[in-house]
Amino acid sequence: MQFIEKTFHLKEANTTVKRELIAALTTFVSLSYILFVNPNILHAAGIPAGPAFTVTAVATAIGCFIMGLVANYPIALAPTLGSAAFFAYNVCVGMKINWATALSAVLVASILFILITALHLRELVVDAIPQDLKYAISAGIGLFIAFIGLRNGQLIVNSDSTLVTLGKFSTPEVWISLFGLILTVILMCLRVPGSIFIGMVITAIFGIAIGQIPLPHSFISTPPSIAPTFGQAIFHLKDINTMQLFIVVLTFLLVTFFDTAGTLIGMTEQAGLVDKDGKIPRIGRAFAADSTAMIEGAILGTAPLGTSVESSAGIAMGGRTGLTAIFIGIFFLISMIFSPLLAVIPTTVTAPALIIVGVLMASNLKKISWEKFEVAFPAFLIVVGMPLTYSISNGLALGMIAYPITMVATKRYKEVSLMMYILFFIFIGFFLITNL
Repeated sequence: MQFIEKTFHLKEANTTVKRELIAALTTFVSLSYILFVNPNILHAAGIPAGPAFTVTAVATAIGCFIMGLVANYPIALAPTLGSAAFFAYNVCVGMKINWATALSAVLVASILFILITALHLRELVVDAIPQDLKYAISAGIGLFIAFIGLRNGQLIVNSDSTLVTLGKFSTPEVWISLFGLILTVILMCLRVPGSIFIGMVITAIFGIAIGQIPLPHSFISTPPSIAPTFGQAIFHLKDINTMQLFIVVLTFLLVTFFDTAGTLIGMTEQAGLVDKDGKIPRIGRAFAADSTAMIEGAILGTAPLGTSVESSAGIAMGGRTGLTAIFIGIFFLISMIFSPLLAVIPTTVTAPALIIVGVLMASNLKKISWEKFEVAFPAFLIVVGMPLTYSISNGLALGMIAYPITMVATKRYKEVSLMMYILFFIFIGFFLITNL
């Protein structure tokens, strides 16, 4: 226990091993879908699904260990679906680039990420963002998470006429989601400790009881070998020799940079880790951790790893230190042999947790200076941009572009730091590269 206290400073963070364990379980259950979704996406790129499953588990576990030990943050590092989708559908399918070469592009972007981190450029960017916009980022991620939860629970579905609409209450998936949401809301109102995790467990039991969630055929299985993907990123570095691939590297770098920066700001704000001056302690270590995780992920054979928004579920359960991340990593390693059991936890079970977490994170809206339009407008673009564009980096970019414009218009341009003006042009370039 002394080693744990000395390493993670639990007393200083006002937490316990039990609380960190429950937080880790909550994040793991919320994030466990990545074990099945990420391999499916990577398989579309040509990577064998079996090895992709094992790589996803191992890469995520190592990423969590790095984050926990280096930065002491209760945040999971896992393959991000946005980057995975870009990797598979844009680069491999659309550009017809071999998946091994695409992994090399991820590795090069990761190395550049390390260099940028070593030069403290990422810290300068985060420190330059005004506090009001940091509140907006946290709240925007909350709405984004809630939207993901509503979609995963089929409470909101696609509509050809109105883009989105309410799901059909005649479908069993909706009833499972509603059961879990109502139960979790009641538990939250009653201030029951571990209410989000308890809600997920009871919801899974409810789904099994009504015959909509199948019982697993077995409980353990041998994880597939990662031999087909391991090291391919290194072996194909020589292929990164065309302008097309340089653009791919740059896109990986930009998307992961802004996604991670935005998510880290949101998660640390939610966890109460931001100090009175708006500075995030150990932010440099956190950036070093996710940069390193990107490298190990590329070498193992997966799309870029990044800060997981599902970490907010564990933070809501009281996770405050890197011990939470360590436990999450252990759960992912264990999951490799219990994969049949994980298959019985569909997104309808975890959807209520994401919706509740979205509510908790949206509380930062009250801290934004809404009475000042020059602040309110860019903050609003961030808040609505993240869920409506289904991208943290896009929402962040919209606000970062709008902020210098509104501040200059109100003759408050001297209050805008040089870095914010630089970011203005960088984000315009970001849009031109990623959306043309």
